Amino acid sequence: MLSEMEIKRLAYLAEEAGEIVQMVGKIIRHGYESCHPDGGPSNRELLAHELGDIEAAIEFLVRSGDVLSRTIAQCSDSKFTDLREEFLYEE
Repeated sequence: MLSEMEIKRLAYLAEEAGEIVQMVGKIIRHGYESCHPDGGPSNRELLAHELGDIEAAIEFLVRSGDVLSRTIAQCSDSKFTDLREEFLYEE
């Protein structure tokens, strides 16, 4: 059974992940440099903000012991190695 705080941290992670999904959809439709018609930050800036928010959500999980930072780093390194040519180099 999850504790109330575990549920709260997971809910925050899910909320932030959803906001990133929404931001990616906006960028795909309108581009990185598009802004709200009334002004404000670009979609690129908003994505960076959302990525920072999810980093904070991950940090809450790590600092509380829900997940290990070592495991996250190992998985990240492995995924990066597997996919770097697909995502970093233009054809």
